[in-house]
Amino acid sequence: MKMPPWPCCPKEIPHNEKLLSLKYESLDYDNSENQLFLEEERRMSFLGFKCLEISRWVICGLIGFLTGLIACCIDIAVENLAGVKYFVVKQNIEKFTEVGGLSISLILWAVLNAAFVMVGAIIVAFFEPGAAGSGIPQIKCYLNGVKIPRVVRLKTLVVKVCGVICSVAGGLAVGKEGPMIHSGAVVAAGVSQGRSTSLKKDFKIFEYFRRDTEKRDFVSAGAAAGVSAAFGAPVGGVLFSLEEGASFWNQMLTWRIFFASMISTFTLNFFLSIYNKKPGDLSSPGLINFGRFESDVSVCGLLGALFNILNYWLTIFRIRYVHRPCLQVMEAMLVGAVTATVSFAMIYFSNDCQPLGPDQSEDYPLQLFCADGEYNSMATAFFNTPERSVRSLFHNPPGSYNPLTLSLFTLTYFFLACWTYGLTVSAGVFIPSLLIGAAWGRLFGILLASITPDGSIWADPGKYALIGAAAQLGGIVRMTLSLTVIMVEATGNVTYGLPIMLVLLTAKIVGDYFVEGLYDIHIKLQSVPFLHLEAPATSHWLTAREVMSAPVTCFNRIEKVGTIVDVLSNTSTNHNGFPVVVPVCGLILRSQLIVLLKHKVFVELARSRLTQRKLQLKDFRDAYPRFPPIQSIHVSQDERECMMDLTEFMNPTPYTVPQVYTKVTYQPCLPIGALLNEALENLPGLCETLQIIVYVGYRDEVVNQKLC
Repeated sequence: MKMPPWPCCPKEIPHNEKLLSLKYESLDYDNSENQLFLEEERRMSFLGFKCLEISRWVICGLIGFLTGLIACCIDIAVENLAGVKYFVVKQNIEKFTEVGGLSISLILWAVLNAAFVMVGAIIVAFFEPGAAGSGIPQIKCYLNGVKIPRVVRLKTLVVKVCGVICSVAGGLAVGKEGPMIHSGAVVAAGVSQGRSTSLKKDFKIFEYFRRDTEKRDFVSAGAAAGVSAAFGAPVGGVLFSLEEGASFWNQMLTWRIFFASMISTFTLNFFLSIYNKKPGDLSSPGLINFGRFESDVSVCGLLGALFNILNYWLTIFRIRYVHRPCLQVMEAMLVGAVTATVSFAMIYFSNDCQPLGPDQSEDYPLQLFCADGEYNSMATAFFNTPERSVRSLFHNPPGSYNPLTLSLFTLTYFFLACWTYGLTVSAGVFIPSLLIGAAWGRLFGILLASITPDGSIWADPGKYALIGAAAQLGGIVRMTLSLTVIMVEATGNVTYGLPIMLVLLTAKIVGDYFVEGLYDIHIKLQSVPFLHLEAPATSHWLTAREVMSAPVTCFNRIEKVGTIVDVLSNTSTNHNGFPVVVPVCGLILRSQLIVLLKHKVFVELARSRLTQRKLQLKDFRDAYPRFPPIQSIHVSQDERECMMDLTEFMNPTPYTVPQVYTKVTYQPCLPIGALLNEALENLPGLCETLQIIVYVGYRDEVVNQKLC
């Protein structure tokens, strides 16, 4: 008898990153200025508009406060859990170093790591897969206008916070700073709506902001607040939102985002000072504090490109084979155990012993086989949280590491970090990248001093570690302006602004020659139709007509209810917006039609008079953002024969594009978060999700029209 396959056995899933997934839709970043909207705007007084502006500032303040509070909780939890783990393992190692049996210490370390990672992987894989990774690629897509399922849910936030605590405490080559950006964005999306759809609790506040346009601006503020809490860099947070995320920006939005960032870093600073029993000592502005600095670059781009290429192929393998939750948990546990094993082996075989002086910054020094009064230098890098390891590489005095130790650590941690990023755990790549760069940067400084005639040190090796850290992170994520400011703010010294900027630009130029940035790679691997700033260079000769598909799915201004229900129920053309024609006079969204059907807003013919139930914008806002599916709307056979007048609800002023080149068509799509495929040969069938009606006309006749 043939046995059924084991449920966890790997089965290949074909994947082609050049194809776009149909599960992603666009957000409506273009305000629907229909009759209901205009009537509400006319009724609002000058004082009402002022109250709305004050509400925006209040929401940004709440976003900053809550994001800083979450960062504080993560930091305290990680420090305590990691402290207990390293204390137990350290005591065990010291015990068995004298009597023998260090293998028991290795097993203990590996089991503790695997246990923490198992908890973090289980809650992500089985409860909320959207909380995996750092979340930065998903937030970039959201701000770009792509509706990523479950990306800003409360459940995602809870799993993200708990998952990153377990990942860092489990000793993985990850950081807790990246997930803070996602956490801040989720906080912003929830606070700005004045309710929780997950908890089914409506506080009846901020109802005006229940639309994609307003939520987008607050999510930008949340992402910036997350950066500010992570690095203590409020200006860097604003620039991160501008450079990496937001597709829409204005001056008032800049000030509100900066306000949220300042509140975030102050909140974290304030509560950490209370926790450290130093109230008022605001010396911990972020989760990672580089410490204060008192006053060959192309390698960084190559290493960043190599990291991205290796992680790309590893992610392809995971998508094809490691797609079951149980396999994902097992892989995460394996990586946690392997990380502990490799770290133990590197410490065990290292003979780099350094004197334990008063200026050392080791929190868990291991003596192992070193003489009394000395510690194992390799343990400083491996037997620590990544943030503390980065600080030790920056600030330990010259001579604290020998070149062999740094070389082995850089090589080992590089591959561990590459293997770790992409696991089904909540984790960031910022700190591992900084740690790798700090190690080879300090190594470069030591080698530079060794080749000078008199052996003098050109500069403190810690300063080379800082430049190397910035270069490595820039080579992986390809951030320039925002990362420069983040590093300057985190170090507290503007002197290093110019060299950091130069290495980041070099890293980006060199890395872009070989492969895209890590976040862009993962966006493409998820088959997200991400809209880049510029259209593909080869698209300049294409016209709008050539990238449209036909026949057009559209409605008349007064349409039969049965026709609307049939179109919305048709899964083969699952469009989210429809042009209203005869002639082309507007745009109606699927969500609007759902609300109209739910409230039975039908037109009845009675003695040639049209009667219609009055609907308000509040009805649409109450249904936002989880509009019911069309299958849940019951329409009787008699109701199918009724008519629906779309005039009052459609957007009468959608973006329209004549027969022009695609590059010209492309530009209006950017501010409304449209979804456009870079590979133009795959465009037919995609443009239906966008918020533009593209029509190509000859005289007064519409030859081809399509919702784009």
